Amino acid sequence: MAKILGIDLGTTNSCMAVMEGGEPVVIPNAEGQRTTPSIVAFTKSGERLVGQPAKRQAVTNPKNTVFSIKRFMGRKYDEVAHECTLVPYEVVKAKNGDAHVKIGDKVYSPPEISSMILQKMKTDAEAFLGEKITQAVITVPAYFNDSQRQATKDAGRIAGLDVMRIVNEPTAASLAYGLDKKKEETIAVYDFGGGTFDISILEIGDGVFEVKATNGDTHLGGDDIDQVVMQWLVDEFKKENGIDLSKDIMALQRLKEAAEKAKCELSSANSTDIN
Repeated sequence: MAKILGIDLGTTNSCMAVMEGGEPVVIPNAEGQRTTPSIVAFTKSGERLVGQPAKRQAVTNPKNTVFSIKRFMGRKYDEVAHECTLVPYEVVKAKNGDAHVKIGDKVYSPPEISSMILQKMKTDAEAFLGEKITQAVITVPAYFNDSQRQATKDAGRIAGLDVMRIVNEPTAASLAYGLDKKKEETIAVYDFGGGTFDISILEIGDGVFEVKATNGDTHLGGDDIDQVVMQWLVDEFKKENGIDLSKDIMALQRLKEAAEKAKCELSSANSTDIN
């Protein structure tokens, strides 16, 4: 039987898995990582980069590097005025009023950008498994409305995937913990991601999940911690050496990577060094 790819299409990172003998197994991408940065970049030479290669040049090529596209999925331009101020790339109003992204003289819809991330994941999964993948299940935040869910399905379709189902992220997390096997209960699922921080209250009974309430901060996540650490590094360096690194784009790219690495190391250690 053909495998169905399970995809967590995140604001900052995405992840994929398949069922192997009744257990979900995370598939590494072509770079050998369990997560793929949800970033698409267009270089001066016209090359398209997706994932880690796109992330590595993000600071030096800000106007042509699209990240956090999930914030614009299925949204009208007039709804995302605040989001537009938080990204360096150009967001424009499409003829139908949707928010689209303009890179050079080309305009892309959010599902088109998302499909590039999904396409990479599909290709990497096929290479790893040694078989064609045509079907997928994709997760979305519980608060996504119908047009945001449809936009996610559209992204899958453009990437060559038949999206069998759209699953709420807290429901997927509950399933992963085997909570569908228990008797009736009410649980809280909290999700601290790269770009968002969500909490959902779910009622479970007879294997059925009902989302009772959701809340959170759609502009708070691990990326914000990176940003604070990076700013601290800039301030400290200026204090000690009298040089302002915030004006040096190459230095900022390295600082951003160092800040994220330090944050990850501090998840399992009390202290870390940044060179």
